[in-house]
Amino acid sequence: METKIGKSDWLFLCLCLLLGILAEESFFRGQIGISYIVFVMVFYSVFYWRFRRFSFSHQRFGYLVLCCIWLLTVSYFLNDNILFYALNIIVIPSLVIFHIVLITSPKSFRWSQLAFVSYLFSRILNAFKYNAFFATYFGKGLRRGVDEDRLLIWKKVLIGVVISIPVLAVVLRLLVSADSQFERIIGGIPDWFRVVDAENVIRLFAIIIFTAAFFGLMQVLFQKHIKVIKQEATVTQFQKLDSIIMITVLILINAVYVLFTIVQFKYFFSGTLQGNMTYAEYARKGFFELLFVTMINLSITIVVLTFGERGKNGVQRLTQLMLTILVLSSGVMLSSAFLRLSMYEDAYGFTFTRVLAHSFMIFLVVIFTYTLVKIWVEKLSLFHFYFITSLIYYTAIAVIDLDNIVVKENMNRYEHSGKIDVHYLNSLSATGVLGLIDLYEKDQNIPELQTILLERQKEARTTSLSWQSYNLKREQVTKKLQNLQIN
Repeated sequence: METKIGKSDWLFLCLCLLLGILAEESFFRGQIGISYIVFVMVFYSVFYWRFRRFSFSHQRFGYLVLCCIWLLTVSYFLNDNILFYALNIIVIPSLVIFHIVLITSPKSFRWSQLAFVSYLFSRILNAFKYNAFFATYFGKGLRRGVDEDRLLIWKKVLIGVVISIPVLAVVLRLLVSADSQFERIIGGIPDWFRVVDAENVIRLFAIIIFTAAFFGLMQVLFQKHIKVIKQEATVTQFQKLDSIIMITVLILINAVYVLFTIVQFKYFFSGTLQGNMTYAEYARKGFFELLFVTMINLSITIVVLTFGERGKNGVQRLTQLMLTILVLSSGVMLSSAFLRLSMYEDAYGFTFTRVLAHSFMIFLVVIFTYTLVKIWVEKLSLFHFYFITSLIYYTAIAVIDLDNIVVKENMNRYEHSGKIDVHYLNSLSATGVLGLIDLYEKDQNIPELQTILLERQKEARTTSLSWQSYNLKREQVTKKLQNLQIN
């Protein structure tokens, strides 16, 4: 790599170092909260400053991805859901990398093609190569004016130290076991080096990693001469599926699904059940099976649409008809699963997993609707729609706070039936604790509710969080708990 390092590159390295320090302060000083918003704001300020004269591409889609990044970042400040807290640690950086690679890629490069994945990973790989080149360049600069013989001596000394460390570890262990006086002396050695803190070393290492990641990737993206990967990874390279085999498979599968649909309408949708099985038992028995079969159907449809042989007009129309029946049967299965889950919630209450499953089924309805249109309108792109819809769906469920829906539905169920699981609400995020406080203000005689709130109140009064962990929902819970009068 023959890239030259100019003054602007050194200035940018300093900015990346500051950005690395901010990243360590934001993510390694406690629970993440408002610090994520601060970091993303500074990161994109540095990014747009560096690329201030750069002509961006794919800007419309880029703005959509950027909006999703901001909304997911804000969710760390607004909500307190454990699942999305963990997932977004991976999702947000992945989206940021995807976004900056997308808008700096060539304008003629289609992001929905398979070749873009190779391009994305090539940029990341080149970032590692750039950092290796820069480290070599920086090392050569430090060695200028230094006697080569003296440098060689120091290298050999360092190698000797590294080799000696494991030997000394074993020897010292044996000697300490052999003599108590020697053990006392050796035990006091760490006090001589209190100036060196292991935690500070780890934090310094994290800053260096962050700095190198930011600097390397953005420097590679900033390079004007980019070798574009040819978009030749199209469907035509793959072996096409035989149309007769496809139709045979689809007819057999559809025959089973049509029979299943008839059974559903006869027993389930009509409101009658056979045997001594209750609605709750029936719902619990088949929900996950139906959801899994629906996902299999979606996979079959995608494979046929992507790799299927068109054939003649009659064969093509028959394939489209079979796929349509498959999609409609999947719609019936989704409806059945949705009703099963609703009845199960009526019997046993609402949980985060059940509400999430409801939202996922609505998402599948949107996917299947588009797929049904795609069956008859071949020019539409499946991946393009699936990616955008998935991105919007994930952002929506992460931001709207599903825990709040769970709490409200359980409160409504309590008002109608008098049943509520206070331990489950306590296991939720801060939203669940808010629900328990509201419940206590309405009815103080609910078993174990007072004990749970006393423990939460004690925790709120003794726990002190840093500014990085500031969260609107947690702050609201803390204030309510501190002001709550428990008898």
